[in-house]
Amino acid sequence: MPETIAPQREAAHDHPVDSEALVPIREVSRLTGVNPVTLRAWERRYGLIQPTRTESGHRLYSSGDVDTVHRILDWIERGVAVSKVGKILARDDLRGMPATASRVDTELEWQQWQTQLRLAINAFDDRQLDRLYGQIFSAYSTAVVFQDILMPLWQQLLRHHGSFGQASEWLFFDNFLRSRAAQRLQMLCASPAPRVLLSAIAGECRELELLVAGLMISSEKLAVKVLGVGQPFDELTLICDKTRPQALVLFSNRSPGSELPSRLKRLAMTLDCPLLLAGDASDLADQSLAGSPIGCLGNDARLMQRRLQQFLSGQLDT
Repeated sequence: MPETIAPQREAAHDHPVDSEALVPIREVSRLTGVNPVTLRAWERRYGLIQPTRTESGHRLYSSGDVDTVHRILDWIERGVAVSKVGKILARDDLRGMPATASRVDTELEWQQWQTQLRLAINAFDDRQLDRLYGQIFSAYSTAVVFQDILMPLWQQLLRHHGSFGQASEWLFFDNFLRSRAAQRLQMLCASPAPRVLLSAIAGECRELELLVAGLMISSEKLAVKVLGVGQPFDELTLICDKTRPQALVLFSNRSPGSELPSRLKRLAMTLDCPLLLAGDASDLADQSLAGSPIGCLGNDARLMQRRLQQFLSGQLDT
């Protein structure tokens, strides 16, 4: 980032944007010190900003968009890669709350739910676990339930298999969550909406992680069909040829090996639909896939669905 950004940003704060006004990209550039080319790249490649469009296609930005640009710059100046900033912003913006006392209170609520869940798991009480599951879903969105409450506890149990009984506790919880996630996906997949295929890269995630990813990218406009764990990579083209999906999404939570980008590029050449990568691997492989036709969805529940929809509508670059 150019050294001139900091003084330009100071000047920008002397002329705040009217909360009701929408300003063109050149004004945002003047206020923030970020050139229009970069602003457009942040929108199309990373989905970090979503300006309003006029009928003629010109971008108009709100005061909130300008604030977002400043926040992006703050993280970049702290050494965070721009490809990782979206995940940070999404977590800070959870349910529209700033990272204040309200956010702290909410995280305490999540910890209290996790404590109750842990007690039910420790007792192998599936009925109590089911009751808690329903109560949590009545209070929070699907993204919050899985990303901030259930999966962190699942991962904690997975990491602590040392003591007697802990492996059984994790298996009990994992089986419960796989069953409930599969039920939700089945209901969503029954809709007449166009389908997206989701497949794990063999050996690079657990079944629950794949099912949760399917829930995160499902929407009223897109139904997600999850292929079985262990799906052969070299038969994906066959399945896509026969099912004609809107897109194929591959999921991996492992660090991508040196051969993965070339394998994905070869696969993309054989498909009649877009190919996207999701999970931790998509963040780690982002640079090696730059300039390819393969889209990266990341691994944040609040971004994956939006990025997929933007990509399919042509609003997000690969």
